[in-house]
Amino acid sequence: MRMRIPTDAEIRDLHEKYAPSPEAFELVYRHCEIVSVVAEQLLGRGLVDVDADLVRAGSLLHDIGVYSLYDSSGKLDHANYLRHGILGHAILSGEGLPEEICRFCSHHTGVGLSRLDVRTQGLPIPVDDYLAESPEEELVMFADNFHSKTEPPVFVSRTSCEKRLRRFGEDKVAVFDRMADRFGEPRLDPLVRTYGHPLT
Repeated sequence: MRMRIPTDAEIRDLHEKYAPSPEAFELVYRHCEIVSVVAEQLLGRGLVDVDADLVRAGSLLHDIGVYSLYDSSGKLDHANYLRHGILGHAILSGEGLPEEICRFCSHHTGVGLSRLDVRTQGLPIPVDDYLAESPEEELVMFADNFHSKTEPPVFVSRTSCEKRLRRFGEDKVAVFDRMADRFGEPRLDPLVRTYGHPLT
């Protein structure tokens, strides 16, 4: 029996439920929407056999845990930002969503985090593997690299993605390049025009 995937309207309702302010909603939901568009664009090339509905839901929900990091004054806790993945997983699990959807939250950071990464970098999350295990998870993880919720938000070129990942080791760049070989490179110029976010 196929899992029930929430509709776009249900996903938006979840964002509205957990967003502590209209500004937080705009930042996080817009980013998730953009990641969904990037993933859809790559999916449209037909290079990989994936569940398009699952990719869309995963894209739209992957950052819902960010809302939990806002304090009462509306300030985002950047020091613990990495925890947003496991916080989002807990939110979606508490809402009764299937594990396959919850995992998009905890398994989308960068090009994946291994137990070794968590230990050696002293990351503020439980020691575990947070790696993409399905093509759907991998596609959402890859697409997420091309947009950032900085102030102001920006689209991120492949070169800039690789530069950022290089700080964590050449092995991370190699993983990203393998993803690019598999999925292709998104066309960001049309999205820059649509959303008005600059390209770095």
